[in-house]
Amino acid sequence: MSNVIYLDNASTTKLNANVLEKMSPYLTEVYGNANSTHFLGRQAVKGLDDARDTVAKLINADANEIYFTSGGTEGDNWALRGFSAVRGNKNKIVVSSIEHSAMLETLKDLELLGVKVVKIKPNKNGVVSVEDFAREIDNDTFLVALMLANNETGVIQPVKEVFEIAKKFGAYTFTDAVQYIPYFNVNVKELNADMISCSAHKFEGPKGVGFTYIKNGVKIGSIITGGHQERARRAGTSNVAGVIGLATALKLSRETLETDYNYVLSLRNAFIEKTLKNIDIASVNGTLDNRLPGNANILFKGISGEALLFNLDLNGVCASLGAACSAGSIDPSKTLIEMGLSEKDAKSSIRFTFSRHNTFEEVDKVVNLLVSLVEKLK
Repeated sequence: MSNVIYLDNASTTKLNANVLEKMSPYLTEVYGNANSTHFLGRQAVKGLDDARDTVAKLINADANEIYFTSGGTEGDNWALRGFSAVRGNKNKIVVSSIEHSAMLETLKDLELLGVKVVKIKPNKNGVVSVEDFAREIDNDTFLVALMLANNETGVIQPVKEVFEIAKKFGAYTFTDAVQYIPYFNVNVKELNADMISCSAHKFEGPKGVGFTYIKNGVKIGSIITGGHQERARRAGTSNVAGVIGLATALKLSRETLETDYNYVLSLRNAFIEKTLKNIDIASVNGTLDNRLPGNANILFKGISGEALLFNLDLNGVCASLGAACSAGSIDPSKTLIEMGLSEKDAKSSIRFTFSRHNTFEEVDKVVNLLVSLVEKLK
């Protein structure tokens, strides 16, 4: 394991050791149910409340606007199903066509129920047009959804501008901030978002826990019914240790945000520069002008991405063909297809995503390996 070069940080990150230390007591000592009234239960709920306060302050929200979930997928489902449940006479959702699969698959269910779904395609650089959204948003629109940063290309989207238009028509607004929040501060007051979803494991927190922001006063259906946890909007025994880990990880990530951003960006840029210089069939998918710092989505023209990924893995390099949620699928990246790539080119693309734990030495090793493997696979 010590020889593994991990370049799949968009799918998940390494748990911060300090986060694990903070979580540990809530797994072994303060193990009470946060809904129990005895001493251990009260200790657990205090940890839960403190974590909620921490998250709220870090995104400029009120504590009662933070709901703890299992992660981004649940948050995406909640937004679509929850707002659909209270849509009244309105029947239209306007979204980008490059949303996370949790959104796209759930939209298929809603279409079967008669909801009209309009998907806005990106341009060749991976950016959706504000004007295209403006043409589709109307008085029948009850929800406008656009992710802050795409999970496959890392390209940042014009969320604030799109949501300003949505508000003029009284539509609800939702953004998936899962990929964005590890490297940027999120200020909910500035985004015009009624709802935001995030996952802890993208910023060195534990897997299986996330948070959803729902603006005070916003009407939305519950995602899980049963008990009265999360103010009766999300039933189920609270994952106290996971929530403690989430809040700790988010707080720690804010402390080194600028340093981490600049370092990871320098790694990514060095990797792209050396790859394109040494491999003539390589090119970058999506714009580099407004993109997450660690994302390098590379097309190796004419090379089987599956074969290249397999050989990288044999040599101890972890990367991906696209989103981790599509693992096991032989279909090409939906995002790249929506950007205009052919199916063949989409299948020849590899996503490399860097973190603060990577090094320039690793960059050189991977580039040298890619040069050798591409020549072999030609």
